[in-house]
Amino acid sequence: MATTDGTTIIGESILISGSLNGDEDLTVRGRVEGTLTLTKTLVVEPTGIVKAEVQVKNCIIAGAVVGNVTATESVEITKDGRMVGDIQAPRVIIVDGASFRGRIDMGEVDVEGQPSRAVRSAPAPRPALRPAARPAAPAKAEAKKAEEKAPAAPRPPAPPAPVAMGAVKRKVIVKRK
Repeated sequence: MATTDGTTIIGESILISGSLNGDEDLTVRGRVEGTLTLTKTLVVEPTGIVKAEVQVKNCIIAGAVVGNVTATESVEITKDGRMVGDIQAPRVIIVDGASFRGRIDMGEVDVEGQPSRAVRSAPAPRPALRPAARPAAPAKAEAKKAEEKAPAAPRPPAPPAPVAMGAVKRKVIVKRK
C-alpha cells in the first residue's frame, strides 16, 4: 500500500518472502524475509519483523531486525528496537533501552592525521593485571623457589569490556580478598 507521501506500508498481517527492491520509503508493520534493498528510508515499526540482509539509505528500527544492515547515511535503534546482526553505516544511534547484538562498522577513521583501518565495536582487550612489586636482589632466588613450590593464586575476573555507542552504564563491584 502506498501513501500520498511516497511511503509504502507493509501491514501487520502481511508476510513478504524473497527479494524486495524500491526507490521510496518503506514502513514495515508485518514481516519481511529475504533481502531488502532501498534507495530511501526503511522504518521497522514495533509490530514489524525483518529477517533479511538490508541495504538502505537510512534505517529506523523500533521493531525486530535479524540480519545485517548496510546504510549509506544512518541506522537508529529506538528504545523499543531489537537487532541481531552487523551494522555498517557512517552514523549509528542506539538509544538507551534498545537491544543490539552484533558489530558496528562506521568506516574509516582519521586518528591524529593518520588514516587507519575501520574501527569496529569489538570487545576491548582485557587490561593486564599489575605485576607485583619486585623483591630485593638477594631475595630473587628465594622468591623464585617459593613461586615454583606454591600453586598459582587464582586471578580475579577482569571487568566487563565496555560497550560501544552510549550503552547503559553498569555498576561493577569487585570484591578483593
